[in-house]
Amino acid sequence: MTTTSLAGRTLFISGASRGIGLAIALRAAQDGANICLMAKTGTPDPRLEGTVHTAAAAIEAAGGQALGIVGDIRDEEAVDAAVAQCAERFGGIDICVNNASAIALMGTLDLPMKRYDLMQDINTRGTYVVSRACLPHLLKGTNPHILTLSPPLSHDPKWFGNHVGYTIAKYGMSMCALGFAEEFREQGVASNALWPRTMIATAAVQNLLGGDASMARSRRPEIMADAAHAIFTAPSRELTGRFLIDDEILTERTGLTDFSRYLGEGAREEDLITDLFVEPAA
Repeated sequence: MTTTSLAGRTLFISGASRGIGLAIALRAAQDGANICLMAKTGTPDPRLEGTVHTAAAAIEAAGGQALGIVGDIRDEEAVDAAVAQCAERFGGIDICVNNASAIALMGTLDLPMKRYDLMQDINTRGTYVVSRACLPHLLKGTNPHILTLSPPLSHDPKWFGNHVGYTIAKYGMSMCALGFAEEFREQGVASNALWPRTMIATAAVQNLLGGDASMARSRRPEIMADAAHAIFTAPSRELTGRFLIDDEILTERTGLTDFSRYLGEGAREEDLITDLFVEPAA
């Protein structure tokens, strides 16, 4: 099934109250999609912009139907209930987006086990739990896709040495993406991983990865949203089991080669910071 629109399709997205997850939701909403978002932020946090409720309002303003659910993807019962609520509200689920993630770029001796466990529980286990809950609906869905926001797998030691705990958690997400693709290939459920070539201007970059200086050398979240849209509109039996980079899949699927539209104010292509787990362009 090839289509250019997500009208009438239903997405379940974890952690979409802000940033890349919200950008993906808003792009789908422009087509008239139904979006269920599950995130922990139900009340305003002075450190972070946006809540489940403000995200749902933005989705509906953009043209979609929204169901915002406050919940923690570490809680299996809460995930199962949220997925059931989504499917009941919209008659099924066609797309599962594993966006929720925790980050702590710390060495082994500095990383408390509490932070290590948090990353494992949200990143790897959360991806597994959310996908597992959505799969019975995806198997009956229209052009079903699982999309996990995680990096390409690599054995290069440089991606492990400085933050092995975080790398394990993110690579665990990627292994889920690869495993689901193979397990459900014959049933027609696609599963892919998507990762940005450059840093993306989100709260994580602002608060944890360099502040204003890094934000000025990042692309806007809309590049990941457009890349996700290109994936969701591809035939699920043809695009699966891949580790995709945002600008590469946009070129492959849409022919786009000029990405200047995704630059922030005052940013220049030559100054962009290559993201973790991605090799700099030759």
